[in-house]
Amino acid sequence: MVDVPTQAAQGRRIFWPSAWSVGAGLIAALVVAPIVSVFVIAAAPFWSGAENIWPHLISTTLPRYLSNTLWLMAGVGLLTACMGTGAAWIVARYRFPGDRWLEYLLLLPLAIPAYVGAYALVDFLEYAGPVQSGLRSLMGWKTARDYWFPEIRSLGAAVLVLAAALYPYVYLLARAAFREQAGAGEEVAMSLGVGAFGRFRRVGLPLARPAIATGVAVVMMETVNDFGTVDYFAVQTLTTGIFSTWLEKNNAGGAAQIACVILALVVALVMIEKLSQRRSRFYNMARGHRPVEKVRLSGRAGWLACVLCCIPLLIGFVLPAGVILRHAVDNAEAWLDPGLLLAFRHTITVGGIAALVTVGAAVFLVYGVRLSGRRFPRLMLPLTSIGYAAPGAVLGVGILVPLAAADHRLADTVEGATGFDIGLVMTGSAFALVLAYSVRFFAIAGGAADSGFGRVSPSLPMAAQSLGRTRGQVLRSIYFPLVRGTLASALLLVFVDCVKELPATMLLRPFNYDTLATRVHDQASLENLGQAAPAAILVILVGLAAVALLARANR
Repeated sequence: MVDVPTQAAQGRRIFWPSAWSVGAGLIAALVVAPIVSVFVIAAAPFWSGAENIWPHLISTTLPRYLSNTLWLMAGVGLLTACMGTGAAWIVARYRFPGDRWLEYLLLLPLAIPAYVGAYALVDFLEYAGPVQSGLRSLMGWKTARDYWFPEIRSLGAAVLVLAAALYPYVYLLARAAFREQAGAGEEVAMSLGVGAFGRFRRVGLPLARPAIATGVAVVMMETVNDFGTVDYFAVQTLTTGIFSTWLEKNNAGGAAQIACVILALVVALVMIEKLSQRRSRFYNMARGHRPVEKVRLSGRAGWLACVLCCIPLLIGFVLPAGVILRHAVDNAEAWLDPGLLLAFRHTITVGGIAALVTVGAAVFLVYGVRLSGRRFPRLMLPLTSIGYAAPGAVLGVGILVPLAAADHRLADTVEGATGFDIGLVMTGSAFALVLAYSVRFFAIAGGAADSGFGRVSPSLPMAAQSLGRTRGQVLRSIYFPLVRGTLASALLLVFVDCVKELPATMLLRPFNYDTLATRVHDQASLENLGQAAPAAILVILVGLAAVALLARANR
């Protein structure tokens, strides 16, 4: 006679957490901890008796930081919405010279970090650059007093550079939305005599609005995160305020308070984006879904469409890549600089370790959540994506302050027990960088692992378990072979983002520890673009690998 467990016993057995579930909970807590740390550090001056500069910030610099940030977000959001949506509509609805190439070439600005575009634009348009030099030679002007030229290092220039680098986020989502629209709506509008612009305004744009809003929200988050561009253009934003308050005024509490303002802006963006999607619901009512037939443009109309699509590509990729490449060729000796080779090695090492740790932790978390079979652990997945929304400077505050305190306590404890000074193990090495990268880009790895595991039929792991395989063996022999391609893509995307990340790297790198991103920033800040060019070229080449993967996935 076989004993059958009662439902109560089964319930108790299911409720008892496994090692996978406990590990998943610890990973989720580790990812969220830096955000919680920021709020604790920000509140500390109110109850610890430490210097509280919050009233001083409110009365002096904070309004300027906040105003510049809001203007920057609004300008970049509006410009990327126009550039990305317009380019997506043209390539999705029309055939014209070069349309098949431009459909993928428009993604190339993703390979150029915004701060590299800023250095290239200034070099191209400054007084000694080719544009002004050519104008003086052509018009016979002798000095800058003889003519007027727009101020290059300004808020407007920062908006242009960031928009040119970030519009592909809107373009990707808008193009997918336009592609998925049924042809019936377009045909009805055409039969009623509605012109091309009218069809875009009344049919295409309303249906694609949720996707466009999502892309603009992502762009605004990336705008808040930017440090290299605004710092080079001398635009004081909330992110630059964190650096100046912490590094120049040596006040971590004030930096954390500014970081809380940034987090409030990010949360507001996410809420607005979610509310806009919840209020807008559009469905395809056609039983036989037919895609929209592209209209062939000939003559001037076709070439005009080609030129319009080329404008953002020229500003976002061709100009910065061309300027940087020219400097890299003119300064060939800079490729042999030992500092460049060391920065390259640091970048590959830290980025590679961070990518492996991030994807491995994401796989463990997703698998542990799926094994639990409960609703509450499922909430951990969206919670761990908060790190991607948080700017790198915010994570730097939330990680470095508690980690430095723990590091000093550990060193004092070991020295007191053994008499040996081990130094700063975590903040004195690349450990803090790896942790920051893992937290910042965990959402990419978590989303890829979750979608990959979701495509595996539940019958396969159940059959393996019925044959006596353990959960670890099921993960290794069933899931890994089926999601290997997805995880490899996640590894590449996380690695590329680690290579380009600047704010967190600036705050958390050990002394004299350069990466490619920090080397580009440091050399360009010294107006030494020739020395910065080789590192920038390497960053762009790494970014191109991610763009190629993205283009392949969006065919």
